[in-house]
Amino acid sequence: MTKRYSLVPPRGGKNYDWSADHTFVKVSAEDTGGQYTLMEDNLKANFALGLHLHRYHAETFYILDGEIDFYLDGDWVTATPGTCIHIPPGVPHACTMADGSDSGRMLMIYQPSGFDQYLAELAKFSDADFNDDSKMAALNDKYDIVEIGGVPDR
Repeated sequence: MTKRYSLVPPRGGKNYDWSADHTFVKVSAEDTGGQYTLMEDNLKANFALGLHLHRYHAETFYILDGEIDFYLDGDWVTATPGTCIHIPPGVPHACTMADGSDSGRMLMIYQPSGFDQYLAELAKFSDADFNDDSKMAALNDKYDIVEIGGVPDR
């Protein structure tokens, strides 16, 4: 009999260990029929995500460990453990480790799903692909990521 549930152990799930974070997919697009993706993101000291928005996707972040600075529609906020941030479509946002924090950990819900598929495609990129602006733009467009710029000044 096929199981009608999934169980992912700690540090389990498809994972992507990048230079600035290590992301674990806990619930994939395949698991939810495309309704959402749930991931655990383990942020490293050099983590910084530039200003961007999503036209059709919402993101929700629940902070588990560390202090993470979020730029949200013109405001800077420091998220500490227990903080939940929901970002609807169309809201510009960026994030980085707070001053003095060397790591952080958060759950991220991406709705509808797709971010796990974005990471899977990125994992196949070569250095040349990462440096190819047209390839990156096409991938970002495919997964509803509208790059606006770097991390804004505080």
